[in-house]
Amino acid sequence: MTGLDGTHAAASVVALHCSLGSGRQWTKLAAALGTTPFIAPDISGYGVSACGRDWPRTLDGEIARLEPWLAKAKGPIHLIGHSYGGAIAFRLATASPYAQRIRSLTLIEPVLPTLLRDVPADLRDAPPDARLYDRFARIAQIVSQDIFDSAVLEAVEAFTAFWAGSGPREQFSPSGRLRMIEQADKLPYDFNAALDLDGVAAAARALRVPTLLVSGGLSPYVTQRIVAKLAAIIDGAELRHLAGHMLPVTHADRVNPEILRHIWRAEELAKLELAADASPADTAPATVQPAGSARPHLVFRRPSFWE
Repeated sequence: MTGLDGTHAAASVVALHCSLGSGRQWTKLAAALGTTPFIAPDISGYGVSACGRDWPRTLDGEIARLEPWLAKAKGPIHLIGHSYGGAIAFRLATASPYAQRIRSLTLIEPVLPTLLRDVPADLRDAPPDARLYDRFARIAQIVSQDIFDSAVLEAVEAFTAFWAGSGPREQFSPSGRLRMIEQADKLPYDFNAALDLDGVAAAARALRVPTLLVSGGLSPYVTQRIVAKLAAIIDGAELRHLAGHMLPVTHADRVNPEILRHIWRAEELAKLELAADASPADTAPATVQPAGSARPHLVFRRPSFWE
């Protein structure tokens, strides 16, 4: 993408946080980026967006709620997403009006569980990871049912224990734990949105932007496997394997340099392709392979999903 004067356009960095988090988890990354335009919005239900209860039940709904923030990003976008924010980022990069503006994509343990049921067309003989999908659906059921039963403490305990994986349980401050309890009502909506998305493998195969994938060695195997499958599908994707699920917070000193290097490489690539991008023949919008379906929302059909 070029600027109005035909020069290399300045890009913005947009970072999306995990469930029960907020844009503040990217504070160290913002500092590392210096003067680069940086946007770290609070996803619906969290931080300054915690008010109300009419929350989205799909990733498309989440993107619509983020529109006021995304509108602030001028020019190309370096998109970063962690966990549930990674699922939203994936959808943004594959099937949204912003897809053509993505200059690079970084997904840190994205929550895309339906990929575990997908078998890409060129891997027909590979068995889907149905067992791992079922495990994720089961934790979604447990946490959401606890929320519905007003057992919020139990829901938060089950949620944090799952994401700790094989690593030690993260120690939260009293204020941090209180904030998680106050915002836990959003979790069933997040699970619903993640479990609603179909066609992930096809959308991943259609990605044509520099992509960095990061997984945690101590994370739940569900997310490690999701990242491994994405790495096998996305053309030219880079893969990094570090620490645990909360990498952007617990290991920012290791993750942020990887993100910065990835952004720099994407910027260099964009400069090399500047002439082609400026050519009228090459500026026609590319076809974007959508991901998603109009399936009934799983979490909110309790008789068929929770029982």
